[in-house]
Amino acid sequence: MALDQNFKARDIREQLAATGMKGKNITFLDDFSRDQIQALYNAAEMLEPFMRTGVDLLKGKVLYTLFFQPSTRTRCSHENAMLRLGGGVITEADPLHNSSAAKNESLYDSLRVTSEYADVIVMRHPDDKEALGALEQLGDYVSPVISGGYGHVTHPTQGLLDSYTCWRAFGDLSNATVAIATPDLSRARSGQSFALALANMGAKIIYTGTSELRTPEVVRNKLTKMGAQFEEHFDLTEKQNEELYAEKKVDLIYLPGCSVKKDDPNREDFMKKMANYYVSMDMLNNIKKKTGKVVGVHHSLPRNPGEFDFGIDNTEHQLYFRAIGFSVAIRMALLASVVGVN
Repeated sequence: MALDQNFKARDIREQLAATGMKGKNITFLDDFSRDQIQALYNAAEMLEPFMRTGVDLLKGKVLYTLFFQPSTRTRCSHENAMLRLGGGVITEADPLHNSSAAKNESLYDSLRVTSEYADVIVMRHPDDKEALGALEQLGDYVSPVISGGYGHVTHPTQGLLDSYTCWRAFGDLSNATVAIATPDLSRARSGQSFALALANMGAKIIYTGTSELRTPEVVRNKLTKMGAQFEEHFDLTEKQNEELYAEKKVDLIYLPGCSVKKDDPNREDFMKKMANYYVSMDMLNNIKKKTGKVVGVHHSLPRNPGEFDFGIDNTEHQLYFRAIGFSVAIRMALLASVVGVN
C-alpha cells in the first residue's frame, strides 16, 4: 500500500466543484459521469451532520420551487435543503391557479421571469416534452432548472436520493443487484431515474413488469449507450418474482409506486396487476433462507395498500423511510453543486 499524493483533509468545495453540475439543468442522470455522481455522494455525506443545524454555503441565494403537480417529499425536502444552506425560498405549489399560468402565460415566459428572482429553480411538470422544449428554447436565459419530475420519464432528484440511500446502505454499487418491479414500467419515472443512477455506478438492474407497459425507449436507449447491465422480465407471478429475486441474488427490491391517480378508471386494474409484484415478509424470509441475504425493500412513496406488506416498516429490510432521512443532505449537495459555492 502506497501513500497517495492527494491525501489530505476533504474540502466540500472541491467535492461540489467535482460534480460538474454548476449552472447545469438536471434532467437525465446519464448526463453525468460516475466520478461526478460519486463526488455528489461525497458532498452529501459531508453535509449529513448539518441537516438540522444548517451551514451557510448558499447565504443570499434564492430557490424557486415551481410545482405543476402535487408533491410533499420532493418539494419540501428541496425547500428545507435551501433553508439549511442559509438561502431563501420562493414556492409555488399551485401555479395553474395562483400564478400567471392561470392567465395562459407560457412555460417559457414563466421560467424566464422567475429566473430574474431566483438563482436556481426546481420544477415538476406533467409534460416532459413541454418542459424540455421550454428549456431548450431558453438556453442561457434561465437560471439552472432541476427536474422534480417531468412527465412519466424522468425524476433525477428521486433517482439521486434512491441511489445515494443505496450507496449508504451497501457501499460500492458496482457489487449491487437491484430489482425494479411494477406493472407499469412505462410511467415509472422514479424507477427509471434510479436505473440510470445505478447504471452510472455500475450496478446490475433486473426489471420485472408487464409486457404491454415496458420501459420507455428513451430510457432503454440511454441504458444501452451506457453499457448498463440490465435484464427485462415480463408477466411473472408473485412466486416467479420471488424465485427471480433469489436466483439473481438481488440486494434490493424497488417499487416505484402506483402511477395511476385515485380517480383514474384504470387504477383498479393496476392494483389487481400489482398483486404479482407484492412483496411480503414471507417472500423476504424465503429468500433469506435460500441465499442468506437480507433483501432491502424500497419505495418512492406515497404508498398504497396492496403494494407490499406494511409490516416491513420496522424491520431490517425497510429503506423507504430511511431514505427520507438522507433526502435533505443529498438535496443540499445538489443545490450547492448547481448554484456553486465560492
